[in-house]
Formats: sequence, C-alpha cells, structure tokens
Amino acid sequence: MHQKVFFAEKGYMSIVKADNLKVSYVVVFLAAAALYIATCAPGAVWQDSGMYQYRIWHNDIEGKLGLALSHPLYHIIGIAVKYIPIGEFGYRINLISAIAGAFAVANLFLLLRLWLKDIFAAAMAAVTLALSHTMWWHAVIAEDYTLYTALLLTELIMLLQYVKTKQLIFLYLLGLFNGLAIATHMFASIAFICYLVFLVVLLVKKQIHLKNIGIVAVLWVAGAAPYEYLIIKMYIETGDFAGTLASAMFGNSWQGDVFNTSVSAKLIKENLILIAYNFSTFNGLFFFAGLYGLKKIVPSRSFKNILLALMTGFFVFAFRYTVPDRYTFFMPFYCIGSVIGGAGFNLFITQANRRTLRWIVCFLAVLPIPTYIIAPIVAEKIRYDLPTRKNISYRDDYIWFLRPWRPGYHGPENFAAEVFSKLGPGAVVYADNTMVYSLLYLQEVKGKRKDLKIISGITSSANTTSLCEKPIESWLLEGDVFTVSPVAGYKFKNNGIVWKITR
Repeated sequence: MHQKVFFAEKGYMSIVKADNLKVSYVVVFLAAAALYIATCAPGAVWQDSGMYQYRIWHNDIEGKLGLALSHPLYHIIGIAVKYIPIGEFGYRINLISAIAGAFAVANLFLLLRLWLKDIFAAAMAAVTLALSHTMWWHAVIAEDYTLYTALLLTELIMLLQYVKTKQLIFLYLLGLFNGLAIATHMFASIAFICYLVFLVVLLVKKQIHLKNIGIVAVLWVAGAAPYEYLIIKMYIETGDFAGTLASAMFGNSWQGDVFNTSVSAKLIKENLILIAYNFSTFNGLFFFAGLYGLKKIVPSRSFKNILLALMTGFFVFAFRYTVPDRYTFFMPFYCIGSVIGGAGFNLFITQANRRTLRWIVCFLAVLPIPTYIIAPIVAEKIRYDLPTRKNISYRDDYIWFLRPWRPGYHGPENFAAEVFSKLGPGAVVYADNTMVYSLLYLQEVKGKRKDLKIISGITSSANTTSLCEKPIESWLLEGDVFTVSPVAGYKFKNNGIVWKITR
C-alpha cells in the first residue's frame, strides 16, 4: 500500500514538474515576444533587411548574390506571412524576426532548465541573451539570424536529450533541425561538422548503427530541401559543378572573406568592443565561471566537447571575418556564450546564502537597457567611428546602431518620400544597396511614383534593375539621372537630398 502511494506521489510530482516546465517556457516566450514586438520596426528598413522585404514581396527565395546568401527557408516563411492580410507588409515581415527571436530566448531557457534544473540560472541566461545588443537589434527588423539561432538552440536541446536518455528519436530530430538550419543560414555548416564527428564516434563505439545514421541523413536532407532545391536548380541551369559548389559555400563575392586569416590590431579592438557591448555588465564574468566549472556539471563529455567546439568555431569564424557588418556574425557565439553563462550562474548563485548576489545579478541583467540609452550620446560626443554607412538622411547612425529598438521609426520611408518629391516625371534615380530598397518599397509596396526608374549598382534580387543592364551614360542620353549616393567617375549638381549626375 505504501509503495503504491509512493509511486503515485512520484508520478504526480513528475506531471507537476512537466507542467511547470511548459508553463515557464510559455511565460519566457511571451515575455520575449512582447519585448520584441513592442520594439519592432513598423515598416521599411535599410540595407539587407530592406532587400529581404523586397525579395519576399517578389516571392524571390534565391536572390542574386549567390546561393550562400539566399536563406531560402526564411524567405519561404516570409512569403507565407506576406499573404496574411493584416497590417503593414513591412511590419509583418519584421515580426518574423521578433517571433523567431522569442523562440530563441525561450529555447535557451528550456535547454538550461532541462540541463541544470535551475529556473533562476535559466532565467538569467535568457534575459542576458534577450537584451544583448545584436540579438535585440536583429529581432526587430527583417533578418534571418534570429530564426537560425532559434534552430541552433533547438539542436542543442535535442543533443542534450539524446546524451541524457540515449533515445534515438532525439538524434533523428537533431538531424532534421540542423537540415532546417542549413536551409536558413550557412552558419549551420559549423554545427553540421560537429554533429558529423559525434555520429562517427558513436558509430565507432557501437552505440548506434549505420541504419541510424541513414535515418539521420534522410531527415537532414528533408530539412535542408529548400537549399538543396536551389543548388540542384543552379547546377541544371549552368552545368558548372565547381561554380555551383562555390556559390553554395561562399556566395558570389565572399570567398576571400570566408578564408581570411589575417587579423589586424584595429579588427581585434573593434571585435572586443562589440563583444563587450553585448555583455556590458559584470554578469558577463559568469561566462568565464561557466567555462571553469563546465566539466563538473555537464551530462556527458560529448555534450561538453560539442558545446566548446561550437563556441570556438563560431567565435573564430566571426572574429576574423572582414565584411563590414561582421558584428552580426557573432550571434551564434553569443547564444553559446549565454548557455555557458547560465552554467556559471548555476555554479555560483544557487546557494541559499547568496540571495544578495541574486538580487545584484537581477539588477545587472536589465542594466543594458539604460546603457543603450546613454551609449549613443557618449559615442557621438567622442565621435566614435561606427562600423556603419555614414551620412544617410533620416538616420542618426549613433542611435540607429547603438540602440537596438525601432518602434515608430519611419526613416527609410521618409527618406524615400523626400527623394520622390524632388524628382520630375520619368526621372532615373540611382541608389546603393543601403538605400535602394526604401525607394523600391515606397514605389512598389505603397504604389508611389511608378513613373520613376530606380537603378542600383548591385543586383541582389531578380527584380531589381541593375546598372549592369546598361551604363549610366546610356541612361543620361535618355533623360535626367539623379543619385542619392556617390557614383565614382561622375560629376554632381546638388539638388537637396538628391544630386543630379552631369556629364
């Protein structure tokens, strides 16, 4: 009788714990979603984010910058969202990043709850990631990075569950989610290599069989299908296997950046400042505490090794990457860093006699918000050189870059509206990749000034008119040509926000 009562109570407690886990996961998701939705950009956005909106508007899942920059799964989701007839088109597309970002934060929380059984450490790690500059920055505009990080953290949940339970279903799901991640961003190839080594080790140790790897492979192929479709399509169209492979791995023009091995003092300084800005309080020290004590609390050595391999791989890739917006490529590292930071919280603040320390940690966790308010003022005062395009009308770069939130920001549309007001009927206007999509958004999405011809120096979507069609000289013979950004080798006559190109 006592045994029956004991087992009944044990089963009841397991149900309660499971319910509490579900409830806490939903609470964290809703809190992160509320933050990101409330601070989301309301419409058109600049540069690559504007390009994503434009591609989605034209149902373009491939783009024209090479397959590595196609991110087809993100654009497929965007095309589905496009047809939801609620609210502003641009806002709906920006909300994809907000919802994906909320899932990423909630998945980090779930990972640490399952691993550490410590709700406080999991919550602090989730808040740390949610308020980190780069995560928040990309959760409020049209970008694919938050979708990728949500999938990365889902992979880690599957990995954790496998090493804890040895149930093959989690290994299979790991393959599926990594395939989906590949279809989102080529970041996932770093994780793919780690998981492949892990599978080989399991096979050698006879913990799994070839048929198990076969099932993982089938599910991985199914997840990565959107990207595989683009690769096969390009090869059929071109017959160039080497060219297709290069496009899939590096895009059209970034192979040199991907393989860069030189790191200057300036690059090191900028990267360290960027990392510090994302973890701008003493809570960042818990990352080092987690590294120090990681081997004491990991469920298995393989989980620790994969976690450290992912952290190292993402860090090295981003740190020596030389593209102007390289700060975005630290996001997977920040995710892994937050996981390890959560381990540090667990090791050093769970003791009952450290309640004061917990309150300090809670205070420091939200301190990035006032930091983001003050930082633009200080940076402008000392004229700090930001890694952004300068002198864009309707955009204060210090606020734009250093404050991650965007509610009520209509700079791109206001810029485009003023440009349109300066141009006569049938004019041609040139804009670079930073600004061209705000003009196209106002023209195509909002239906303004359809008489204008908008051209750009970079062909990033199948529907963008490029200078490759014909040189500026040919456009000049047909009528007035204006520019909102410099074009090398030409003279300009100032006309306010635009410049008229003269021969």
